[in-house]
Parts: sequence; structure tokens; C-alpha cells
Amino acid sequence: MILGGDLGGTKTLLALAEIDDGRLKIFRQQRYASQDYPAFDDLLAEFIPDQPNIAAACFGVAGPTDGREAKLTYLPWQLSAGALEDRFGIGQVSLLNDFAAAAHGLPLVEDRDILTLHAGQPEVRAPRVILGAGTGLGVAGLVWQDGAYRVIPGEGGHFGFAPQTPQQGELWRWLLAQNGRVTVEDIVSGPGLSRIYSFLGGNPQPPETIGQTALNGSNPLASEAIRLWLECYGAFAGDLAMHWLARGGVYLAGGIAAKLLPHLDAAPFTKAFLAKREHGELVKKMPVRLLTVEDLGLRGTLARAARPT
Repeated sequence: MILGGDLGGTKTLLALAEIDDGRLKIFRQQRYASQDYPAFDDLLAEFIPDQPNIAAACFGVAGPTDGREAKLTYLPWQLSAGALEDRFGIGQVSLLNDFAAAAHGLPLVEDRDILTLHAGQPEVRAPRVILGAGTGLGVAGLVWQDGAYRVIPGEGGHFGFAPQTPQQGELWRWLLAQNGRVTVEDIVSGPGLSRIYSFLGGNPQPPETIGQTALNGSNPLASEAIRLWLECYGAFAGDLAMHWLARGGVYLAGGIAAKLLPHLDAAPFTKAFLAKREHGELVKKMPVRLLTVEDLGLRGTLARAARPT
């Protein structure tokens, strides 16, 4: 028996699975509101109150980790692999950055759960990059090594924001006046969408409301906020594509984009992605794919737990 978990600032997904003839079989999965629990141990004790015999576990955490210790960026949760092993009788616990976990889940995504935003000219075994905007902005890279993709975790969401239009420059100045240094995550995230909406003159709204009213056409300001948000997202994704030379593909994982882009014109994103001046032809060759599954990180942690080191 193995245990996987995707631990985020908003929600936590946990699953117990078994390996049957080399294939993962999930027999229990649960979603929790992360803020309802003062510590991860409390949540895990509720999920496995009888402490079953678990050979290995892997948890993807929304924050940096060295594999044995971790602290979530937007929650007071602190995790220790050793302490979890001792308290819950787990054979081996490993901790991953949440987008490293998502990267491990890529091979488990089926074609029906992938939407191509830009076809490009993909190359086999070329580098890939995965990113996704939710409570924060996660980033990880993948490079081919020894017959498989090796996952490279990172904190790319905390890069400084680089405005590309006069409007984006005004947004940068507006945020700079409030908090100082402006990161990409300040803008390309769920809370970032709410900030953009306020910047455009709207009353504070949660990102879900902004998205819904943009989709149903009832709020022109929400549609404008989504357009600006997608522009910023696309420009950053294109920058990452150049950084990694991601001819193997740029993957957008879940979050707001997965809910909105299948129903909206993706042109603001793709136009900004491709707008790389003298490197425009290079980026044009890089595919962009949207992953519409919501449990990618959970799948990745189970895949990682199934082959502990």
C-alpha cells in the first residue's frame, strides 16, 4: 500500500493506492480544505485513523523542500518526513515541491485530458517545462537523462514580473506602491487575478467569481481582467520556454487556466507567448498544451511513492 498527497494553500488531495501487476489502483481518495487544519498531521490522522500498513508515501507541497523537511508558503504547516514515518508507521516518506510532483504525473495524463493551445514542432526527448497558476504559481522543468525525464524543481513563480505593455507597466507600478518587489506570482495566480480586477477599478472579488462572470458575459470588467491576466501568463510561459529551450513542450497544469481556457479565446495567451522579438521563430516551434485534470499532482506523488529511493 502507498500513500500520495497534493498539499496546497487552498485544498489538499490524499489517496491510498496499491500496486497490482505493476499498475496503480487507487481505492480511497479524499479532498480537504487545507485552511481547516492547523497542521498537516491533524489532516492525515483524519484520513488514516486506523494507521494501515503503508510501505511508502510521497507528498507534494506548495513550497520549497529538501526532500525531508518542508514548509508551505501560504500555510503554517511544517512537514518532517522522519516525524511522519514515526507517527504513522510509514516505511518511507518523501517530500516534493508541488510542481515537481505535477511533473512526475505527466506520463499518467491521457490524451483526452490535453488541449493543444499551440501545436509547435515538438521534439522527442527535448526539455519540457510545466507551470500552473492557482493559489500561487508553480514551475518545474524536465530534462531527458538516462532513458527517462528527470524532474528539476524550482521556484520560478517568484521571478520578478517584467511588464511588456504600457498597461502592464501601470499594473506593476500599482503593485510596487503597495508591497515593493513585484513577482510574477503576484499577478499570474488566483489572488493575482483578483488584484488585476481591483487595478482595473472593480470592487474586490474572488477569482472564481471573476472567472464565472467573464464566462457568462455578464461583467465586461471581468472579461478585461481575464484578458490582461492571460497576457501576463502567456508572456511568462514564453520566457520559461526560452529559458528551458522547451522544444518538448510547455504544459499548463490545472488551476484557473484549466477552468477558463477551454471556454475562452486563448489568443491573448498565445500571442503574448509568441511575442519574443528576434526569438519569435524559436518559440513558435515550442508546443503549448493545457492539462485539464485536477489531480495531476496527486498522480505524480503516487507515481513517486511507487518507486521510492
